[in-house]
Amino acid sequence: MGTINIKRFGFAWGATATLLYLGCVFVMAVLGKEGSIDFFNRLLHGIDVASIIRMNMPLSEMFMGLAETFILGWLIGATIASLYNLTLRSSKS
Repeated sequence: MGTINIKRFGFAWGATATLLYLGCVFVMAVLGKEGSIDFFNRLLHGIDVASIIRMNMPLSEMFMGLAETFILGWLIGATIASLYNLTLRSSKS
């Protein structure tokens, strides 16, 4: 196998994380508070999110969270690609 392009892999992770974030926003907007609590409680295997869920988030905070999610996703993807490429080189030696 060849090396992984670090920037592209980072972008793919960042874009995927951003889509998941937007999916969360969509679920909360469509289902409302009680529906969101039910959804995330099932998704998180019984962890009760009722005490931490917040429905009145300002748009500015949502956009900051979106940007932060993309950046963290990009960093995770770039780290994975870097480590993969590093171990690929060392295994060829």
